[in-house]
Amino acid sequence: MKKLIILIIAIGTLGFLGWYTMTLMENKGKSDTELIEFSIADTSTVDKIIVTDAFSNKIEIVREGNRWTDIGGACIMQENANFMLEAFKNIEFKGYLPDNAQKQFTKIMTTQHTKVEIFQNGDWVKTWYIGPPSADHYGQIMLLDSDASGKSDIPVMMKIKGTQGIIEPRFFADKRKWMCTNIFAVPLDRISRVDVKNYEAPKHSFTVTKKGSELDVYQQGRKLQKVDTAMIFRYLHNYKKIHFDLANFELSNKQIDSMKRTKPFIVLTVTETDKKQTKLRMFRIKTDDFQVNEFGDVVSVDMNKFWCELPNGEMVKCQYFVFNPIILGHIYFPLLLGEKAKN
Repeated sequence: MKKLIILIIAIGTLGFLGWYTMTLMENKGKSDTELIEFSIADTSTVDKIIVTDAFSNKIEIVREGNRWTDIGGACIMQENANFMLEAFKNIEFKGYLPDNAQKQFTKIMTTQHTKVEIFQNGDWVKTWYIGPPSADHYGQIMLLDSDASGKSDIPVMMKIKGTQGIIEPRFFADKRKWMCTNIFAVPLDRISRVDVKNYEAPKHSFTVTKKGSELDVYQQGRKLQKVDTAMIFRYLHNYKKIHFDLANFELSNKQIDSMKRTKPFIVLTVTETDKKQTKLRMFRIKTDDFQVNEFGDVVSVDMNKFWCELPNGEMVKCQYFVFNPIILGHIYFPLLLGEKAKN
């Protein structure tokens, strides 16, 4: 009887150990799999993304219907958001790091990473920690933190399905790279008035007004006579699409403040029918080379690009090629060149 009891206990113990071992193996396998599940199957439900880089720069974007904006509702470059969504959907496992490299890269990633927080339907679901590129530069060393499985402590190599290259360039926190470049996208029927003040050549300043079907051009407060109405329409149509060229990656805050204290060469103000005003202040860029300006004068300024202060105070670089059609009135109104105006 005693031997039977011992046998039953032994069988029970073996059975428990077997069940416990299988449970550990199942849990381990599940954990390993889940901690490399970086992908988001349904990116249409992603409605907020926060990117923070190693220099503490941070950008937070949110989905408003079919468009993305920054957290303040300002326009951002839509393709940047789409590149991230594509990565969320198509990221896949590339491989584990060699054992002798895991400790090294785990240490590196504690301080050198880009953090990407992903939200679906208003809730946080995953965070990517993007580290250095893989040795072959066809992937990225990454860590995953997820609502479902917690944070992994072992970095792995990931890649984007169907592409060759690293992942990190898709995720940047520098807000200048997210800025929409459009300054004006105003249809003609919304324009009420345009004022162009030329401080270098005041005689080339002008104003265009539109009241219903009545279109007029003024120079130094006097209305010009015999202006071709079709040319006024052509001039105002330019405001449907005006973009700046580059965000400011050159000037320090001190240099910007100094520039703003100087006199601009042009101040352009557009007033819309709802009284909204957009005011731009434009500043020349000095050079050591002599160039010919828009009026045929020889000057020591860059005649390809200039600095422009946007209504929000940001300084951006613009091309004369884009802006000349809206700041040079004599292109459309030859009377500005000297023919007499009438009160």
